[in-house]
Amino acid sequence: MEHITLLIGIVIVTALVFDFTNGFHDTANAMATTISTGALAPRAAVAMSAVLNLLGAFLSIEVAKTISSGIIDEGSGIRPEVIFAGLVGAIIWNLLTWLAGLPSSSSHALMGGLIGATLAAVGTGAVNGDVVVMKVLIPALAAPVVAGLASLFATRLTYRVARHADEERTAKGYRAGQITSAALVSLAHGTNDAQKTMGVITLALVTGGALAPGSDPPVWVIASAGLAIALGTYLGGWRIIRTMGKGITDIQPPQGFAAQTSAAATILASSHIGFSLSTTHVCSGAVMGSGLGRKGGVVRWGTAGRMIVGWALTLPAAGGIAAGAALLAGQGDWGVTTVAVLALALCGAIWARSRRAPVDHTNVNGDSSTAVEPTGIPGPAAEPTAEPAPVSVPAGVVTTAVRAVAPPPPPAGVAVGSAEEAAASETPTPHPTDRPASASSLS
Repeated sequence: MEHITLLIGIVIVTALVFDFTNGFHDTANAMATTISTGALAPRAAVAMSAVLNLLGAFLSIEVAKTISSGIIDEGSGIRPEVIFAGLVGAIIWNLLTWLAGLPSSSSHALMGGLIGATLAAVGTGAVNGDVVVMKVLIPALAAPVVAGLASLFATRLTYRVARHADEERTAKGYRAGQITSAALVSLAHGTNDAQKTMGVITLALVTGGALAPGSDPPVWVIASAGLAIALGTYLGGWRIIRTMGKGITDIQPPQGFAAQTSAAATILASSHIGFSLSTTHVCSGAVMGSGLGRKGGVVRWGTAGRMIVGWALTLPAAGGIAAGAALLAGQGDWGVTTVAVLALALCGAIWARSRRAPVDHTNVNGDSSTAVEPTGIPGPAAEPTAEPAPVSVPAGVVTTAVRAVAPPPPPAGVAVGSAEEAAASETPTPHPTDRPASASSLS
């Protein structure tokens, strides 16, 4: 009994660590558009989101029930070490995608980890396939589509209603609206995502005999899960905030307001009916919809495609890591210890790698469309060593050659057109041998 009690304690601590990574991994869901449009300063945005995530954790327990007694059969012989292995798989995948700046789903990482560990340790009979399909897979496919369509139409309606209004005045109003809608998304995120950790801790307590099957999460479980996700949110997942705020599309205040309102409505509706929804899928879909909804708006489908690939890999990748951890942890005390040591070492290595190109509140609004992470995956750019400045693409050979022969900027007070004409008339035609090489010859 002492061994089981110690192991349950380890599982609870690991679950709260996952909840912490969930917080900073998903901060972008609520605050990316608010920060990118300047509606709130980065630090103020994550502080507000943290408080509302904590409050949201106390609003419902429907999703916690789905996790604790829906996906996994409590009476199938699940042991606490299996839950521990599932959490390890989810944490490692969360950190890998954070390093790459990809807004993947912490929810699916958790469920993939639990399913993979259960399959490896117990077998297919311990996983409720119908629940996985109805409350995980179908919402995963439908959520970004529903939120994206809602955001698209909301964006178009917003611009149509305000088409004759003064742009500067309406921008101020929309920024205020963004703050309100971002607060609603943060509250919804706490309502949905904090419950997943509550469900895992409750499942561990049931498998260890500390709670009866079907029990609701105790108050201390709700409070600890809310505090862990709030702390993670306050630290800010700046890499993912940059990708979602700048990498998918250029967000204007009306778009940010429409996207966040659509996302909040979708998340709150799913929490009410107990769907373990990915807030990342919802908010990313809403951002893409807002890009399509604005006339002249552009969605960067390269970034969106990488995100979708990450979404598709989340369940099997987290499940595969967790399955290996479960097989090792099932060997006894030394197996659990080995899994814990390996997980700590890998997490430390990921954090150390991230320090090579840090992203924080000072450079979060830099351009991330072409920067490359140390992992080789396109993502946030390196933090400037002096004062923060907009990140630009390094000039290539052709660009440098063109700049070398370009005329100087016109002096103050001279019209641009006349300066260009004067430069064209005064610049002698270079000899063919002096012209810059073509792009094909320099590539």
